Amino acid sequence: MTGAADDALAAGEFAGRAALRAHSAEFRETVFAVTDRIHVAVGYSASNVTLIEGRTGAIIVDTAANPQDAAAIAEAFGARMVRPVQAIIYTHNHPDHSGGAVVFAGADNPPVWGHRLVLTGSPEFGRGRRDGGDAFGTMLPDADFINAGTQLDYGRKVPHTRAGFVPPTHSFEGAQRLTVDGVELHLLHMPGESPENTAVWIPASGVLVAGDNFLKTFPNLSPIRGLPVRPPNLWIDSLDRMIALAPDHLIPGHMHPISGAAAVRAALTAYRDAIRHVNDATLQGIAAGMTADELVAQVRLPDQLAQNPYLQEVYGTVAWSVRGIYAATVGWFDGNPTNMFPLPPDQRARRVLALAGGAVRLLDQADSAFVAGDFQWAAELADHLIAADQHAAAAVAIKIRALTALGERQFNATARNYYLTVAQFLASKTQAPPG
Repeated sequence: MTGAADDALAAGEFAGRAALRAHSAEFRETVFAVTDRIHVAVGYSASNVTLIEGRTGAIIVDTAANPQDAAAIAEAFGARMVRPVQAIIYTHNHPDHSGGAVVFAGADNPPVWGHRLVLTGSPEFGRGRRDGGDAFGTMLPDADFINAGTQLDYGRKVPHTRAGFVPPTHSFEGAQRLTVDGVELHLLHMPGESPENTAVWIPASGVLVAGDNFLKTFPNLSPIRGLPVRPPNLWIDSLDRMIALAPDHLIPGHMHPISGAAAVRAALTAYRDAIRHVNDATLQGIAAGMTADELVAQVRLPDQLAQNPYLQEVYGTVAWSVRGIYAATVGWFDGNPTNMFPLPPDQRARRVLALAGGAVRLLDQADSAFVAGDFQWAAELADHLIAADQHAAAAVAIKIRALTALGERQFNATARNYYLTVAQFLASKTQAPPG
């Protein structure tokens, strides 16, 4: 294959990378006028900041990732932000939403509202990093980084910090109605992406600030950074309640707002239906005795949902969601007694090497798999050599190349970042180039 055909193949191979770059348009620095008195700053920080103009001052919903970003947003709001700030509201406790509050509070000493769990809940624990893996790509060189799925810069320039966090002075459970500076606000506990997620409903304007329960990406139900599955049923219920409000405008925690009652309803409904479909299909498969691997091969979104622009797998994925739901429902054991007490990786690897005809032959097979474009198989074969400590340096070199190739072909930002950061880490340990 030569000429135009080669070019077409290369374009197809790297279509995911091109699509992810196009997705970065969601993070251009823009202040959207959702209504004449409600504005949202997108792209200035890792998350959105919403400004509600009251009679005499400002109400701020979420506060950016750090004081530096918050100051840039306050400047971008310009004359639209009139002090004093009359209230600050957190939709949830993630640092990218709560790290710049001190800038907005200034000397105004406003009440700060958040769900009770913002004060009492435990922070996300997650898994310790293994081989440098980072779903957010924080340490990737600029040339390799595209985005983090829901944000352009997850702490790459200015680390996320609690230095700008102001603890809530007022908390609630369930729901709380407020009137702040002449604006009626409903704080609604709607768990989903986080246990404490709070939606802010402004009935007079028909505006719903959703927190991270709705984003322009398939939801991250089961994050690969090592968190338990986010309960699908709670998330579905929260989306049902959002739909029932019939908002005219929807402000997500990241990326662009949506306006128009029909467009908002369609987006929220598709989001809910996608989570419900994956959850129901996984539970039905579990009841039929299927394993997680079998379910990952089978469960897909219906075409209408799979093509929806708000459900592209740029952050979460259907496959990871299936695995998370499976583990949360029936635990780690897949029902095959062979897997109750499996061989340790090094013992299994030595047996695989013997079956393959020795380490040199397996190394050749791994290299041939890479040359043939079978990057996943190349990485798996390399892992056997590494576990058996046979030709490990050569195997690591193949694994670096395989992970780099897999990452460069990914549309999912977190998968891309994880592949490439592990390749970078392994290269730094061996002084090998990560390409």
